[in-house]
Amino acid sequence: MLRWMSAGESHGRALVGILDGLPAGIKITTATVQNYLAARRAGYGRGARQKFEQDKAQMVGGVIRGVTTGAPIALIIENSEWPKWETVMSPDPVSAQALTIDAGKGDEREIARNKPLTRPRPGHADFAGMLAYDLNDARPVLERASARETAMRVGLGAFAQEFLKQAAGIELVSYVSSIGKASLAAKHPIPTVEEAALLADNPVRCPDPQVSKEMIAQIDGAQQNGDTIGGTVEVAAYAVPVGLGSHVQADRRLDARIAGALMSIPSVKTVKIGDGTQPYLLGSEAHDEIIRGQTGEITRTSNHAGGIEGGMSNGQIVRVSCEFKPISTVPRALNTVDLANGTPCQAIHQRSDTCAVVPGAVIAQAQVALVLADALLEHIGGYSLEQVRENLRAYRQRVEARV
Repeated sequence: MLRWMSAGESHGRALVGILDGLPAGIKITTATVQNYLAARRAGYGRGARQKFEQDKAQMVGGVIRGVTTGAPIALIIENSEWPKWETVMSPDPVSAQALTIDAGKGDEREIARNKPLTRPRPGHADFAGMLAYDLNDARPVLERASARETAMRVGLGAFAQEFLKQAAGIELVSYVSSIGKASLAAKHPIPTVEEAALLADNPVRCPDPQVSKEMIAQIDGAQQNGDTIGGTVEVAAYAVPVGLGSHVQADRRLDARIAGALMSIPSVKTVKIGDGTQPYLLGSEAHDEIIRGQTGEITRTSNHAGGIEGGMSNGQIVRVSCEFKPISTVPRALNTVDLANGTPCQAIHQRSDTCAVVPGAVIAQAQVALVLADALLEHIGGYSLEQVRENLRAYRQRVEARV
């Protein structure tokens, strides 16, 4: 039902995004989108770029006077560094002489950026991308594969989150559960929607003050050693109605769709729904028994499944997590081979963060929101916000009559 796509490079003029299929009537402003984007730039362990890259968003289609029209959403996020890269990243041909001129600072690094990048960095798309696309320079690969592209995912995710909230009262919370060796206790309570503001103010987006300090220490240690560090983020979605997704086809299963969306985030290597495989539990303990609550409602004794059973939401909190590997751009240069001449060498070191786990939580939240918005529209339908609300009310009434 929803389709989304982005275009643009890390140091190009701008990132461009399209979100098609969103209903009419959703209230949203540029300031709202900016707030979501600002959350992605925050977090302890971020590099220098976040201090001057403002992620200026422009809604150029699908929204009129603060309300979506039902037409495709078109979003642009400008690159404030574009003047420095205008020659190197020019869409049109430039002279060889132009690539020997610095960008105005007289800094050797300004000229170095103009040179072909022939030493692929371990952990990145450089090596496979150069070979697969017959490229003699890794620049086109790293520019598109860069995590900078996730700014657009967060931008489009802002529309999805506002839709979920306004149509169904669904709200998402994301937080960091581990960085390096510092982690929350396994049974730590899931942060509530009311705690979202406190998480946003925390430098590592962690709900436990003591663990937050330990996480900061882990990041500091990695930075002092010229290294990078990874961790785990979790996303919880509240008030998700029962029955989103489907058991009838593999590609319609809600857990599969969420897992695919999270695995598409740069540096994510594992995804877990709920408690995952729960190897520490027996089968009789691992499942969420269905019972009558004190007021007669149907509820569960636990939520090991993370709110998804058989590929469908079951009415519980949808809880997912993913692990981010340490950032591949390691200041302590790693060994590689120069594809220009086949000689062993050290990989180039592009500017990077020490830890991208904190913004990773915001990106993961946006990805889960896009999937849930798609699943909600698939099940409920509606060309306008009011149609979606009416259809959802009718569906919930049918469900309540059954249970």
